[in-house]
Amino acid sequence: MSLVVFEGVSLGFGKKQIVDGLDLRIGRSDRVGLVGPNGSGKSTLLKLMAGEASPDAGTVRWQRNLRIGYLPQELPTEGGRTLLATVLSSLPGRDAVDEERVRSEAELEAAQARGDEEAMMEAATWIAEVHERLTNFEQNYSPYEAQRILVGLGFRESDFERDLHEFSGGWRMRAMLGALLFQRPDLLLLDEPTNHLDLPSVAWFSSFLRGYGQAFVLISHDREFLNEQIDRVVALEPEGVRQVRGNWEHYVKQRAEEEIVLENQARNLSREREKAEQFINRFRAQANKAKAVQSRIKQLEKMDEVQTFQRRRVMRFHFPPTARTGAEVLRIENLVKAYGAHVVLRGVDLRVARGDKIGIIGVNGAGKTTLLRAIAREIPYDSGTIVLGHGVQVGYYAQHHAEALDLNHTIFEEVAAHNRSAGETAVRTLLGSFLFSDDDVDKPIRVLSGGERARVALAKLLVAPGNLILMDEPTNHLDLESSESLAESLATFDGTLVFVSHNRSFVRRLATKIWNVEGGGVDIYPGTLDEYLERHGGAPPSGTVSLRTPDAPAPARVPSGTVVGNKGSVSRDDKRAKKREEAQRRAERNRRLGPLKTRIERMEAEIERLERAQRQRNLELADPAVYADEKRRNVLLTEYHRDSTALAELTEDWERATAELEQLEAQDTEP
Repeated sequence: MSLVVFEGVSLGFGKKQIVDGLDLRIGRSDRVGLVGPNGSGKSTLLKLMAGEASPDAGTVRWQRNLRIGYLPQELPTEGGRTLLATVLSSLPGRDAVDEERVRSEAELEAAQARGDEEAMMEAATWIAEVHERLTNFEQNYSPYEAQRILVGLGFRESDFERDLHEFSGGWRMRAMLGALLFQRPDLLLLDEPTNHLDLPSVAWFSSFLRGYGQAFVLISHDREFLNEQIDRVVALEPEGVRQVRGNWEHYVKQRAEEEIVLENQARNLSREREKAEQFINRFRAQANKAKAVQSRIKQLEKMDEVQTFQRRRVMRFHFPPTARTGAEVLRIENLVKAYGAHVVLRGVDLRVARGDKIGIIGVNGAGKTTLLRAIAREIPYDSGTIVLGHGVQVGYYAQHHAEALDLNHTIFEEVAAHNRSAGETAVRTLLGSFLFSDDDVDKPIRVLSGGERARVALAKLLVAPGNLILMDEPTNHLDLESSESLAESLATFDGTLVFVSHNRSFVRRLATKIWNVEGGGVDIYPGTLDEYLERHGGAPPSGTVSLRTPDAPAPARVPSGTVVGNKGSVSRDDKRAKKREEAQRRAERNRRLGPLKTRIERMEAEIERLERAQRQRNLELADPAVYADEKRRNVLLTEYHRDSTALAELTEDWERATAELEQLEAQDTEP
């Protein structure tokens, strides 16, 4: 059953067409990744699904009584309620039921004062109905569940009674995300939900979504996060909207295969056209070849136009060679920074060597941005020293880059002003690599989207990059492919890089050293993110407080040296009963193992058959002669795409079944 149905939907703004005649269905258990470059219309498509925008043509239909939870990139929030109360009150109808309870109790008191027994009975019945609905709320949406979600998103228990207005914009967005997760709507619409999360919160959120039983549509620039969550891709491509089963990596692979097929088609058709035109031109004047010439002309007219592969425009750039620095690029000694009574950095000592690529991680509020801003001389610090090495020139990319841009400047003026010695041609060439070409460079900053402003800030950095680059959440507001392109470029940067990021794939790609900011200090690890996580048990240090269910007893404390159980007291009857129980468990596992093994064998045979068929089709599609037979060509392409989808789905089923088998077999070997 479909939750949302698009039928022939078209929507555009001015000359830009977002979608044209789109047919789309979101099913009850769909986990959809919505991808495309910045400005392609991903957020607009989410607004259509949420009912916050209307199409120019076509219809959008929703299942009756569908509950939608929509998290845009920016969401206005109001204070006046505590954090916990905000989440609890977000449930549809909860406030109304609370108000009804107050009215019903007031009605009962009034009836009692009048001595009206009939009115008292009616009021008592009303109170009972209201309390039944409140009980339903408490059972399905307990305060403990709200607290668990808030802690997972990085809040402390001491935050629960703080007014929402006391939090920064990023933390208020976290609170709104927590409210949506608490509501568990039928359909979640999430527009870059990890933008305001730190690494520990991203890990928790990823785990939550994997166990989420409802449908969702997700926009994310984090490749790893996207791959973990989705089983279907809806992509806004230059040729239109594409829909493919599988995750992002599967989609990229399929696009690459499609590019090869289309290029082969175009090349083979071009050869056919060329041969036909040569024949026509050669024999046009010969009467005895007139019939053959006319046949070739008709054949040429009937030849289909092959739609060549349309690539997205993605920003591509390379950092120029930098001036060489001394061996020590940066030295920090006994650095202290406090905001009032709150000490963020307490006596921090750090060293940065030439060529280091340092990823700074840690929970939000721990001091990551403060540390970076202090190094960049953006803020003063209370005590200690920050010394730059010989020949060091700093380039800084701020997290809130929009605040550093002059909204009255044009794109060209903003970038050119950052390096007066760069000529007009050099600046325009640079802006072209950031997808600003021709008249685009004359657009004022104030009309740009968040993603476009991020690219302007990156262009400013590149026009005068320095040899020590400091970057604070550089992938925020970039689309997925732009984030990947930025990582590729920074990987070849020959200077020194210190950066903050919650994007795990970005950190994994670049960091050769990890700084974890926590508790006023910095934990230094000379290795990659994976090595650091392995050292810490596979998860980023969270700094959050775990909550125990109020009704659950605390774990019993066992004194050191105490032996739990007494083997000597076990009777023969107990032993026989235990053996019977173990035999029954083994029989039950074997009963489940047999059919599971058979199903896995069948799936493996089918996977082998499909892969064999795909290899044969690849060979045929590589043969130019195949494209002369239009019917055969179309059949091959249809079968190829059909079996690609089937193979991906079957492989996922096989992986799940194999994991289940391994788990059962492991249980069988346990003592």
